[in-house]
Amino acid sequence: MKAILNRSLALALAVVLAACTVFALSGCSKAPDSTQAASEAATQAEVAETTAATADEAVQFTSDPKYTYELDSIHQVKGRQGICVEGDYYWVSGSTTLTKYDKDWNVVAENTEPFKGYDLEVNHIGDIDVYQNELYLGVEMFLDGVGSNIQVAVYDGDTLELKRVFPFKSDTGQLECSGIAVDPDSGTVYMSSWIDGESSYYLYMYDLATGDYKGKLKMSPEPKWIQGVAYCDGALYVTCDDGDADKDEPDNMYRLEINGDNATVVREHAFTEVTKQGEIEGLSFDRKNNRFLLVYNRGARIIKGMPSGFYDGYTEEIHEALVFNYK
Repeated sequence: MKAILNRSLALALAVVLAACTVFALSGCSKAPDSTQAASEAATQAEVAETTAATADEAVQFTSDPKYTYELDSIHQVKGRQGICVEGDYYWVSGSTTLTKYDKDWNVVAENTEPFKGYDLEVNHIGDIDVYQNELYLGVEMFLDGVGSNIQVAVYDGDTLELKRVFPFKSDTGQLECSGIAVDPDSGTVYMSSWIDGESSYYLYMYDLATGDYKGKLKMSPEPKWIQGVAYCDGALYVTCDDGDADKDEPDNMYRLEINGDNATVVREHAFTEVTKQGEIEGLSFDRKNNRFLLVYNRGARIIKGMPSGFYDGYTEEIHEALVFNYK
């Protein structure tokens, strides 16, 4: 799901396909004129190069970090999806679990059956956020890369039990929920979509006080494979599973500079600090202590958003909370 077609490979394939097309059009009873074939192949290759260059430009992000990040500590946690912080506590979400930690990373509460109380069938939690000791979750039915029954759910920060659910607006184009963020300054809850395509070009907005749908925020350029979203000091940040782990490419975090219903996307940080490249997940800013938190998974191969087998040297997937100092 991470692979991005290499431009040089695309151009080489274009030349080969162009030549094959010329041959096919000339008929199979005789070989095409070599000069004509070469000319037409070159022309098609030039078109392919222009198209590839345009595609390359479309996915290029300006690197303009607002903060610098220095890795401080790594903690193994009971969850592969998301993280949030408020006061002296951390909360971590697994696909089907919620765990609360104290400031020393001791478990103080856990919910291994978080889907009690729903009217619709759900099986998956994404990245999470917290506001005034209430946890905000994007919950859905997720299978083989497809989401359904998406809901904004609010849980008690102490008991980790469901309190209420926002009514989901189904005609917005949102096809999945990978993460959620609370912006108390504007009173907005943002939801992200992991699925590559138009669904992931936007963040979907709900009113923090009423739960009503507020519209959607268009991102440009469009980040791919969004795994988490967080708000900090006037800007939104998204983590993207856009590095190829098989090639040891780092995943990235991007900053969204908001202007009305649009947001300009710039690269904030490439995570080269991880033990081994794997799958990036949720994020959170601890503004009280100038700490940045990130969940990262390693060891498992991920196919269509689901763990499928292990890399050499691993017999299980390892979930880690990385703590950075930022300034």
